[in-house]
Amino acid sequence: MTIDRIMSRDVVTVAPDAALIDIRKRLQEGGFNHMLVVENEALCGVISDRDVLKAISPFLDTYSEKHRDVKTLSRPASEIMQGDPITVAPGTPIEEASQTLLDNRVSSLPVVEEGDLLGIVTGKDMLEYYVSEEA
Repeated sequence: MTIDRIMSRDVVTVAPDAALIDIRKRLQEGGFNHMLVVENEALCGVISDRDVLKAISPFLDTYSEKHRDVKTLSRPASEIMQGDPITVAPGTPIEEASQTLLDNRVSSLPVVEEGDLLGIVTGKDMLEYYVSEEA
């Protein structure tokens, strides 16, 4: 079976200049863990919920909060994204894409064909596939 059978086609994208505060809000409200950074219709990065957590000051919303902590929320996507993302084609076998996730220690792979962003596949998608195959 190939990636195009399990990938999500509803890709959430953000511009490189999007503020961290907006990215955090979209991730929290959207119920997903990855956003793709796109500029002029070209994929240029991936932001995970973990990237957002690392970029935000741990002192936000605490008694110790300072102006510099709040300022972290204005950082642009281009500063926190994982640039030059590893991608797969829609016809990539699931086993090969799974190995790519493991080998590169990433949790998602944008699905791209001839420069067009078609979707995203995550480690969770692959786990669900393998579990359903065992059932």
